Amino acid sequence: MTSALIAENLTKRYGRRTALSGCTLDIPAGHVVGLVGPNGAGKSTLLQLACGLLEPTAGRLEVLGERPSSGSPRVGFVAQDTPVYGGLTVAEHLRMGAHLNPSWDRPLAERRIAQVGLDPTQKAGKLSGGQRAQLALTVAAAKRPDLLLLDEPVAALDPLARRTFLQSLMELAVEQGMSIVMSSHLVADLERVCDHLIVLVASRVRVAGDVEELLAGHHRLVGPRRDPGELNAGWTVVDESRTDVQSTLVVRSTAPIDDPSWQADRLDLEDIVLAYMSGAAGPARVLEGQR
Repeated sequence: MTSALIAENLTKRYGRRTALSGCTLDIPAGHVVGLVGPNGAGKSTLLQLACGLLEPTAGRLEVLGERPSSGSPRVGFVAQDTPVYGGLTVAEHLRMGAHLNPSWDRPLAERRIAQVGLDPTQKAGKLSGGQRAQLALTVAAAKRPDLLLLDEPVAALDPLARRTFLQSLMELAVEQGMSIVMSSHLVADLERVCDHLIVLVASRVRVAGDVEELLAGHHRLVGPRRDPGELNAGWTVVDESRTDVQSTLVVRSTAPIDDPSWQADRLDLEDIVLAYMSGAAGPARVLEGQR
């Protein structure tokens, strides 16, 4: 199996409202995948479909080679509000996890609780946001799933709690070799832990690929104003702006940018994400002008 998740024309509607429409993507197994996009792009809906909490209206969805089903031991899910039961202690959460999951890894759960400094006798309702997130991650990870889905798990955490949570996530990925998909608005955090990125805008995958390849293949070009037909063939224009005398382009190209009339700068991951979101009104254009 080379894919953790495959979606083809996946659609979810609630009456007249469409939460996800015609989404097609292939998420590789064995990676830590960042899922990023604006509010309303369909990220949460996609993750809830993947873990079987929602049924698609149309299209095909395959998770770990199977149709998604709620409660599958192969899939772990931490929802956006990192849900825990406020009236239960940390230890009671672990006992509940053991009761509900045949594959429960008790040593892993107890080791993680100790590592992150949680008091087993403390009720979850008295924990900080970061502590609740760590508890929710522990319960999901101790199922030993093949795929772990995280919906904005660090959105409400302070910078130190985010760093601690992400470090724990990386340790779990290395130790257990699971596939992880994490949605987030915090691109800098994704760049720290993810090796694969998906940008989802208006239910459409704008770009997907290994982070290193995306960083190497995208450039910001600044130069004299030119018409599209005068640009190099093979460049995929992601976003563009022009004045009367100057063109500024974000392009994707596998070849080096060797035209001396352009000032070429590399982009960080946030620059790339913002370019695809800004250029979302239309598809990226592959230029076919003369070199």
